[in-house]
Amino acid sequence: MTNLTALTLAQARSGLRRKDFSAVELVEAHLDAVAAARALNAFVLETPDRARDMARAADARLAKGEGAALEGLPLGIKDLFCTEGIRTTACSRILESFVPAYESTVTANLWRDGAVLLGKLNNDEFAMGSSNETSCFGPVVSPWRRRGSDVKLVPGGSSGGSAAAVAAGLCVGAVGTDTGGSIRQPAAFCGVVGMKPTYGRCSRWGIVAFASSLDQAGPFSRTVRDCAILLRSMAGHDAKDTTCVDLSVPDYERAVGASVKGMRIGIPKEYRMSGMAADIETLWQQGARWLKDAGAEMVDISLPMTKYALPAYYIVAPAEASSNLARYDGVRYGLRVGGRDIIEMYERTRAAGFGKEVRRRIMIGTYVLSAGYYDAYYLRAQKVRTLIKRDFEECFAAGIDAVLTPTTPSAAFGIGEKGRADPIEMYLNDVFTVTVNMAGLPGISVPSGLDAQGLPLGLQLIGRPFEEETLFALGAVIEQAAGMFQPQPWWC
Repeated sequence: MTNLTALTLAQARSGLRRKDFSAVELVEAHLDAVAAARALNAFVLETPDRARDMARAADARLAKGEGAALEGLPLGIKDLFCTEGIRTTACSRILESFVPAYESTVTANLWRDGAVLLGKLNNDEFAMGSSNETSCFGPVVSPWRRRGSDVKLVPGGSSGGSAAAVAAGLCVGAVGTDTGGSIRQPAAFCGVVGMKPTYGRCSRWGIVAFASSLDQAGPFSRTVRDCAILLRSMAGHDAKDTTCVDLSVPDYERAVGASVKGMRIGIPKEYRMSGMAADIETLWQQGARWLKDAGAEMVDISLPMTKYALPAYYIVAPAEASSNLARYDGVRYGLRVGGRDIIEMYERTRAAGFGKEVRRRIMIGTYVLSAGYYDAYYLRAQKVRTLIKRDFEECFAAGIDAVLTPTTPSAAFGIGEKGRADPIEMYLNDVFTVTVNMAGLPGISVPSGLDAQGLPLGLQLIGRPFEEETLFALGAVIEQAAGMFQPQPWWC
């Protein structure tokens, strides 16, 4: 039998439909892989009994010819999505014992389409981080290593567990969230595909909130086709989320392999930043050549507000976080640390329950929203956000179909190497991704090459609102030219 954990999602789907293997066999193979890869710390909760039950039910439906779009396919879910009856913590001590009585809309859509839950995946605490080092369960270790080195690397963040699990073959696909690059950056670091859909394409209902105007759910996969398959199931209107659009969901898979001839691809000069790794610049130029060879036209463009995106993001996101996280006070659910009165109980609970990075962002957010500083910081950042969005709108109005940029300014770095002395050093990892969230646009990261040390690098494509199909078509061209990249399994 084929090594079942080496199959892409599309290959596994075909094998199940041909009855080459059963859903139970597929799930058992992935459960074994998860157990053998605990050194990666990608899963914070394994659900083998639930997975076997779901696989048996999938086999019964397949036997009747009633299999749905994701029937029997084993997935991992970021621990930010509420799962009914299954612990959901946002990887924070303050929610260490929280078991939701409801299911997030995105995961409910996946189970509706027959997918199987393998477990909950590690992430930065409340999705606040770019390396998956802030989780209360400890850091995720990337399945990749530098050539000739045993140094443990970060998988990126905040959805590091999702990216690492897909790269290591622990699941055929995974779900994450992206607030400033938390899908695309770890996808690039781990050599997998990651899609941040247009804001409003997927429901946010049942997802633990970080920054509500920026958060968006999206898929991780090994191929562009797999990503398209997953997004079709995840997306759709939800009346429980007023920011979720009432638009029909296209068959994204049909876009994979479509012609890109005549498309105009913008190359923004502002993304050529001092200090960017030479490997990144070389890869960017190569990506442009691949698209040009496929019939697309490269156009130099300007996005002048890009230089203000990172500071504006780190005002808007912490401001919304400070508001969203005010609900964690020890009264209704989660951790409670007693005190002499209710004020002391609040203070002790939040001090004990939140990690250092979360406390930092709450304090920043509270400061920029406070009297006397709201206009100077938060209001100004929102005006900058409008200008960032306008930059993209003007380019699209001029006939640009998509924008090509690097996903990250470097390859993955070692655990503990960045951000200890200066948090800004860590925040700079989001420099190429935050504009997409600030403008509410779709973006995809596609693995496109390896650096001089043998680590994966990704290219990012940014599209028009609700035109994810264009990104899948363009991403497939890059994937076809670059090939696929897999780490050597040192963890087994």
